[in-house]
This record gives sequence, structure tokens and C-alpha cells, in this order.
Amino acid sequence: MSAHAELAIIGGSGLYALLDGATEHAVQTPYGAPSDPITIAEIAGRPVAFLPRHGRDHRYPPHRIPYRANLWALRSLGVRQILAPCAVGGLRPELGPGTFVVPDQLIDRTSGREQTYYDTGAVHVSFADPYCPDGRRAVLTTAQRQGIDAHDGGTMVVVEGPRFSTRAESRWFTAIGGSVINMTGHPEAVLARELELCYTSVALVTDLDAGVEGGEGVTHEEVFRVFGENTERLRELLLDAVATLPLDRSCACAHSLDGITLPIELP
Repeated sequence: MSAHAELAIIGGSGLYALLDGATEHAVQTPYGAPSDPITIAEIAGRPVAFLPRHGRDHRYPPHRIPYRANLWALRSLGVRQILAPCAVGGLRPELGPGTFVVPDQLIDRTSGREQTYYDTGAVHVSFADPYCPDGRRAVLTTAQRQGIDAHDGGTMVVVEGPRFSTRAESRWFTAIGGSVINMTGHPEAVLARELELCYTSVALVTDLDAGVEGGEGVTHEEVFRVFGENTERLRELLLDAVATLPLDRSCACAHSLDGITLPIELP
């Protein structure tokens, strides 16, 4: 199979392999190598790329993931639409472990991460709605068909990590409107927008964050245990949803760079 795909899945913690019968492709970018070689396989007759954002051996913690290389590498293969599953903590009691959330908003609380391709010139992309409406619709429709109660909408708070939040921080994130909390959703989403890629987050709640209830607070072991228990449900949701993504894009994501003079040439 040639190294070409228009659709991609970026796997998160606990999802290091996804596609059966895939071919592997090493891709270099101006920003270094991506987290891992990219694998491509056919789903419903469509070539789909898969990239584990932490690497297959989870060698990259959230603040060290080569985000710019990852998104650039996918675009260079022809990818234009991305589903991005991730593990999140719930900031509201009703969003407990095992819940799926398809967020529609994002609050960035990271610091020091490279979050743009455009270090020169005036390139200001619209980011009011960070996730692709068509991708969200495809995931939610697929979830309904599979009998999965996926929450439509919500705000993902992205923190620097790798530590988990204090109880005070968790309560504050809830007070400012957060629904779930994560460590990798930014700058991944904005880099996708800067490359005119459709980007849809598919969040799996693995725990209730420290400020939601008393208890002992979230642990590393708990996150991986709950993710592991739900990996097959997530896998089926992703594989079915990616097969329904519209190849003819009519969303605003595909036009985010219209009228802007770029200081670099995109792949």
C-alpha cells in the first residue's frame, strides 16, 4: 500500500495499536520525527493512518510529545481529517469512569509548549470552535447506533502535567466551566487547525478528578485500568466512526487559512 491516507486516528494512553494488517511508514518532518512510525491500513475501503501520540512504548510524557512533527507528518501523507481519542478525568459527578464525551470547547492551561507553525508573519487562525462539527457528528451518530451514551459537547481543560491536579485546581476548573480534564488536547487541536485539518476529540473518562469528590484522588494505575477495560468499546467506536467521515469537506476547518499569506509552504 502506498503511503497515503486522508483519514487518521491519533491514539492516546493505552491505545498504542489499532489497525490490523497495517503497513508501517517512517516519516521525517522539519520538526523532527513523529512519536512513532505511522501505520496505514484500509477501513471500509478507505486508507486510514494511525499514530500513537505517546509512542508505542509510552516514552513521551504529555509535555514532551512532538506535537508539531505528529500533525505535520500526517498532513504530508495526505491526511485531512483526524479522530483523536484520549483519556480524561471527569470534572462533574455525572461524567464518571467509562463515560464517553465528545467535547465542543477547550480551555488551554498548558505552558511552554510549541503551539504554532508560524513563528514569523501574521498568521492568526480562527479557533473559536476548536473541533470539527462534521467529525463530532460522525462520532455521536456512530455512538448512538452502537448504543453508547456519548455526551454531546463539553469543555476540555488541558493542563501541563505530568502531575495530576490539586483539589483546589480541580474545583476551579469545574467553576470556570470545565467538563473534563486532559494533558494532551493542546496544542494538538490548534496545530491541526493551523494545517487546515479537521480534528475531533473522543474523550474516555477514566476517573473523577480530585476536586469532584473526596476519596483518594486519581492515580496512574486507575487511569490505565479503566482505559484498558474500555479499549475494545473505544476501538469499535473509532473504526466505525472513521468509516463514516465525509471525504468531501464542507466545514470551516478546511478553510481556516483562506486569505492568509503563509510564511512557510505546507506539505
